[in-house]
Amino acid sequence: MSNMATENAASQRIASLLDAGSFVEIGGGVTARATDFNMQKTETPGDGVITGYGVIDGNLVYVYSQDASVLGGSIGEMHAKKIVALYDMAMKMGAPVIGLVDCAGIRLQEATDALDGFGKLYLKQSMASGVIPQITAIFGNCGGGLAVIPALTDFTFMETEHAKLFVNSPNAIPGNTVQKCNTASAKFQSSEAGLVDETGTEEEILAKIRALICMLPCNNEEDVSYEECTDDLNRLCEGIENAAEDTAVALSSISDNGVFFEVKKDYAKDMVTGFIRLNGMTVGAVANRSKVYNEDAEVTAEFDGSLTAAGAGKAADFVRFCDAFNIPVLTLTNVTGFDASTCGEKALAAQTAKLIYTFTDATVPKVNVIIGKAYGSAYVAMNSKSIGADMVYAWPNAEIGMMDADLAAKIMYADSDMQTQREKAAEYRALQSSPASAAGHGYVDAVISPADTRKYIIGAFEMLFTKREDRPAKKHGTV
Repeated sequence: MSNMATENAASQRIASLLDAGSFVEIGGGVTARATDFNMQKTETPGDGVITGYGVIDGNLVYVYSQDASVLGGSIGEMHAKKIVALYDMAMKMGAPVIGLVDCAGIRLQEATDALDGFGKLYLKQSMASGVIPQITAIFGNCGGGLAVIPALTDFTFMETEHAKLFVNSPNAIPGNTVQKCNTASAKFQSSEAGLVDETGTEEEILAKIRALICMLPCNNEEDVSYEECTDDLNRLCEGIENAAEDTAVALSSISDNGVFFEVKKDYAKDMVTGFIRLNGMTVGAVANRSKVYNEDAEVTAEFDGSLTAAGAGKAADFVRFCDAFNIPVLTLTNVTGFDASTCGEKALAAQTAKLIYTFTDATVPKVNVIIGKAYGSAYVAMNSKSIGADMVYAWPNAEIGMMDADLAAKIMYADSDMQTQREKAAEYRALQSSPASAAGHGYVDAVISPADTRKYIIGAFEMLFTKREDRPAKKHGTV
């Protein structure tokens, strides 16, 4: 008997996720075939996982949902084979795969057969990466080798109260207890590990997945994510300059009807990543952020405007996804330099190199808007003209150069009096740091009014729609 024949959490999640009545189950009659340890006496309907396909707002998706009522939802040979077969079908049809995870881990009674199943699932996920979008939602346990599965997918969601995600359980980590630091919690995995994109209730997560599916292309060759734009293409973004500190607000102002789907919003908050719509087209957005405001316009977090290792890594991963699925990339640059901290120094150079390589390697349309300060190599790394941005705009108040003009004057004229330093700072600002100077050297294509940002960006992406760009022949890069 199929798992869908009974009302359980696994089937209810599928019903809530997909359009009503659209789900078609595949492999409902499959059961475990292991006989060791009297397994033949145990009923395993569907071998603990429901697999099949359906639609979300008319978009074809493939779904598997683990059933914790069958051997704890543990993964055995046939359980894994069902998910692998689902991936094979999704790859043939070019449609996303959504995994709803609630699993006790590997099935001990099947040992090496279960391990082989894990390996084959890892293989299919790796082969599908960059070909079809992969989404994981965690509602129960996701531990040990199973924790690798969400890491191999593109987006991960996690239920706040009951879900657990870990390679080693908190109590198994030397010197740690779950009371001291719950490393398996949604809060830790979203804000510290950066593996989880969104947390919430089960209903909120399923709604978020539906919204995300409607913004993503179905595969790397076709794109049905366009929708009719009902917003004014020439709408002015009045007051957007006031949102330069919290660029999540600025991106909402630019987007069609204020649509902004932020990803990894609890991790490396100094860097904003997410999807907006411009003239009905999905665009990936990356932006520096110095302040975070809540709905009551209260500051909940504040940063110094520098590029951090975590922020650079977060942006690089996001741009890499966008490039794989031919999603254009927009950046809003407002960066004062590199983060100066002992912790950051461990990975800052490597993560910045990764960000630069990703922007440089990306062949999708790339547009950059400098909305504030753009200093030093950190500015260069943020999708500058120097590393391949197709179009670069700057607001009139932007400052583009090596460093703050006052500091530059103090270094260059260290032996001069204060009046001379102030005069030289003004001169340096006009000759080296102004957007007009950058435009004169070809590093900025136009200096635009903040209110006109939306229409300039839309015009740029429309012009770049047919962009074609090749890269040197090679197997792959090594950065």
